[in-house]
Amino acid sequence: MDLPYTEPYKYKMVESIKRSTMEQRKRWIQNVHYNLFSLTSDQVFIDLLTDSGTGAMSDAQWSAMFTGDESYAGSRSFHALEKTIQNLTGFQYVLPTHQGRAAENVLFSVLVKEGDIIPGNAHFDTTKGHIEFRKAKAIDCTIDEAYDTRLYHPFKGNLDLKKLKIIFDTTPKEKIPFVVVTITCNSLGGQPVSMQNIRAVSSLCKKYGIPVLFDAARFAENAYFIKTREEEFKNITIKEIAKEFFSYGMGMTMSSKKDGLVNMGGFIALNDPKIYKEASVFNIMFEGYITYGGMNGRDMAALAVGLDEATEFDYLESRIKQVEFLGQTLDDFGVPVQKPFGGHAIFIDANKFVPTIPIEQYRAQALAIELYIVGGIRGVEIGTVLADRDPFTRKNRYPELELVRLAIPRRTYSQNHMLYVATVLKNIYDSRKEAKSGYTIIEEAPIMRHFTAKFKKI
Repeated sequence: MDLPYTEPYKYKMVESIKRSTMEQRKRWIQNVHYNLFSLTSDQVFIDLLTDSGTGAMSDAQWSAMFTGDESYAGSRSFHALEKTIQNLTGFQYVLPTHQGRAAENVLFSVLVKEGDIIPGNAHFDTTKGHIEFRKAKAIDCTIDEAYDTRLYHPFKGNLDLKKLKIIFDTTPKEKIPFVVVTITCNSLGGQPVSMQNIRAVSSLCKKYGIPVLFDAARFAENAYFIKTREEEFKNITIKEIAKEFFSYGMGMTMSSKKDGLVNMGGFIALNDPKIYKEASVFNIMFEGYITYGGMNGRDMAALAVGLDEATEFDYLESRIKQVEFLGQTLDDFGVPVQKPFGGHAIFIDANKFVPTIPIEQYRAQALAIELYIVGGIRGVEIGTVLADRDPFTRKNRYPELELVRLAIPRRTYSQNHMLYVATVLKNIYDSRKEAKSGYTIIEEAPIMRHFTAKFKKI
């Protein structure tokens, strides 16, 4: 008899989570105008809002924190982190930031100008926000297969070369500062990009003289999928795979709160000394000095260890198998999810789950709210609310997919927690025909509205 898979770690510490009643949750979510971000953590039983900074650190990371050097300039912890990043990525110039969106803010202050076009694979909200804030335009060039949640494609994060070429042929080169390749592609279900596609994108970009920039928050998970789904790489280590795909880019931004296995941090890594020098000015303005950039020395020490741990196969296999367990259980229950399952989250297809709710009434948001009310589970809408309004017409943008993301914190929840989540969703799915109406927005910010928008039940 085959032995069941088990995690390659054991628990040393636990944290209590609070139970609540459905009546309490109905009152709590109404009091915050149905915005899941506005709930307190004590009002949430299982928190799948994000995998960003919500994981558990290892004993080695906690030990490293005690050696953190808090010097303002020239910190030993920075130089240890710098060396780790250089060895993993091949990029020589490193600027620490307090998180990924800060890295985008610093680098885009150098690279993005009004009227620019930035192609990519389904830019995430902060990436698109920083582009549009600078009056530039993000254009999605993801393959069409990514938008069919029932279709199996091993690399739904891939960019469509034909779409890219059309943009290159119809846009002045000076208006395309870079192509952003997001690994894995969060907005489409944590879907990976193949090495074959990265090579092809790099080759096309070189032909047109346009650099490639990686949004690399989940680069280790992407490397895992390359290893397990591309025959060429089955005997190659995760670290070697990462080193290769980074070699095809001019640089990267990183939210270290994901595959850095830390609770706060980020960085920019580059090979161009001119861009590094220009970005250093903005790093000092927005973040701090260039050898700490908004991070404590102890956090940089923990990140150096975390990057090494996150690029080991055993850890990644455990991580992704837990996500797969939730996805497969939901699929067995008949709940419509994005397939294949992503690396960091399971994405519920709200268009198939609750098609009875009008699209203009934010059906994915309605489903996310119901999930909280019924089970105390906090997910997040990845749909019309997140897509925001067109910056020129101010009309809602309706994406092809309306998703509810269940992001799994790293090394945090057990399989029993995953089974609980799946069972709650099954119960909701079995009664879905009763869902006829959703919500309307009564207050919203002019950009990235989903964090603070207020809703009213229709």
